[in-house]
Amino acid sequence: MALRQSSEIEPLIELFIKAGHDGENVGNCPFCQRLFMVLWLKGVKFTVTTVDMRKKPAELKDLAPGTNPPFLLYNGMLQTDFIKIEEFLEQTLAPPRYPHLSPLNKESFDVGADIFAKFSAYIKNSPNNAFHEKNLLREFKRLDDYLISPLPQEIDHNSRQNIVISKRKFIDGNHLTLADCNLLPRLHVIKIAAKKYCNFDIPAQFVGVWQYLQNASEREEFSQTCPADIEIEKAYFSVANNRK
Repeated sequence: MALRQSSEIEPLIELFIKAGHDGENVGNCPFCQRLFMVLWLKGVKFTVTTVDMRKKPAELKDLAPGTNPPFLLYNGMLQTDFIKIEEFLEQTLAPPRYPHLSPLNKESFDVGADIFAKFSAYIKNSPNNAFHEKNLLREFKRLDDYLISPLPQEIDHNSRQNIVISKRKFIDGNHLTLADCNLLPRLHVIKIAAKKYCNFDIPAQFVGVWQYLQNASEREEFSQTCPADIEIEKAYFSVANNRK
């Protein structure tokens, strides 16, 4: 499958991501979706090629031997480390032609850093394991607190109005940033897999998290890069059925 964004740009960019169980559509890979979102948000013209991990085409074996998606071709130059790819894109596709995506606040990157690890521990164990569920809920509470708390740029110290609840749409403001590209794919996996295999829903009391997910779902950079639910469910089938 090949997808193309329309925008005039000089570099030739091809992103290779994991294919789904049908060998064609987008598969479950938060790192792949992360880079997909970054390129889309940059407004750059690029192509996306899905790679069937069960039978890599010979030309891809020659292109990136021993490498799993995501990887990137930029003007024929191969890059295989997704962190370095993200850094490269942020530095290369820079203003004034392209937007910077780095968040203003370091905390916006840090706040969701442990939530996926806590989810992984939770789904690998019995859903009745209160210890792992408590740890996961603690991370959701931390994220929720951050999302509903005003950021420094939302506070006008010259105003008499005291802002108690943040009105921003995303982690670091009203624009999607690298922090969102990192966290949203992971939250989507948690939402689908935990419900399927642990009957776990993100508690309704975390209104900041739910509003954040709703805001994200209205942005095509996120909604159109998500794998189908079945891809996530298939990816975690063996994990859920081999729990301790």
